[in-house]
Amino acid sequence: MERKKYEEYGYVLDYVPHGRAGSQRQSYRAEPVVQIVGESYFTLLEAAPEPGAVFSPFERIYVGKDRREKISHIIGRIGYEELTSTSRSDLETVIERMVKSQEKRFVEFFNSSQAIAPRMHSLELIPGIGKKIMWTIVESREAKPFENFEDIRKRTGLSDPGKFIAKRILQELRGEERYRIFTRQI
Repeated sequence: MERKKYEEYGYVLDYVPHGRAGSQRQSYRAEPVVQIVGESYFTLLEAAPEPGAVFSPFERIYVGKDRREKISHIIGRIGYEELTSTSRSDLETVIERMVKSQEKRFVEFFNSSQAIAPRMHSLELIPGIGKKIMWTIVESREAKPFENFEDIRKRTGLSDPGKFIAKRILQELRGEERYRIFTRQI
């Protein structure tokens, strides 16, 4: 049996002090809501803030199960379509920052990704990577594993690996992709 995976940290996308209109989870009275994207699995979450808590855009906060300081409780996971317009407009920026801050994790994806079908490699799921660049990446990493995004760029010609990873994550969150390689479904 697989253990449930929970986010420990997330980044604030939007704070809605009077609740979110049209929320399926909303009770008879409007309550404050914080929309967050999780750091590990890019889970979109809604949370109830602690009374008096103040939030900054893009702030990294603890959302795990122990001693939350700013979050009272997690209301639940939400889909992209449930994000506020502010959350949607800030999501790309937040994800790009998260990818850059977790560069080692995503460089490891370039170093270890495998074929997912006889005619498709998981690298080809990244926007901007076709067969030619995919083979260049595979051959380069066999000679020597990549060290960072700049190393990938120099050795393969892929202009901005981090930005392409962020694009893929956004596509997955929007539900545009059949295969999920970085996010969880709700």
